[in-house]
Amino acid sequence: MRTMSKSKTKSHKTSLTAAGRKEADTKAKKKGGKKSKSAKAPAPVTTPVAENRKAKFRYEILDSIECGIMLRGSEVKSMREGKLSLDEAHIRVTDGELWLVNADLAQYSNAGLWNHDPRRARKLLVHQKEFNKFAGRAHERGLTLIPLRVYFNDRGIAKCVMGLVKGKKLHDKRETIKKRDTDRGLQRAMRRG
Repeated sequence: MRTMSKSKTKSHKTSLTAAGRKEADTKAKKKGGKKSKSAKAPAPVTTPVAENRKAKFRYEILDSIECGIMLRGSEVKSMREGKLSLDEAHIRVTDGELWLVNADLAQYSNAGLWNHDPRRARKLLVHQKEFNKFAGRAHERGLTLIPLRVYFNDRGIAKCVMGLVKGKKLHDKRETIKKRDTDRGLQRAMRRG
């Protein structure tokens, strides 16, 4: 007899809670508890590893794209410590694949025997459509592919921003320096007065 009464009370409790939830939802809607359409989702968090700072000075950036990098375990751990240099790095097209060449990724100190070669070529991962677009334009005269920055996305996956660039001439570099100096002067004047 006791078991029957317990089962009746359990089903009665669950139906009450479901009814209670429904009632609470209707009250929230009446009070305006809806999410506003203008509320934006938080921006994804990225962890920067390395940036090619000289790229903006040496090259005119025409287009850029994000791509993945194939790495070994010790390389990932070394990148998390920020031991990557993109100063002399460039991207080469070989046999229908993109390769990051001359990027200096220091060895991971705790890897021991299974450490990686610091200057080995690393394969970049892009969709075929993007590859056709960038690799085709890279063969044009005066255009090249370089890595602009490397970072870990919000899921912890290593990504590289690849840029299609054109080399600047000496007078272009001088114009960049002049423009930067005039912008600094204007900012100083605006702060002062």
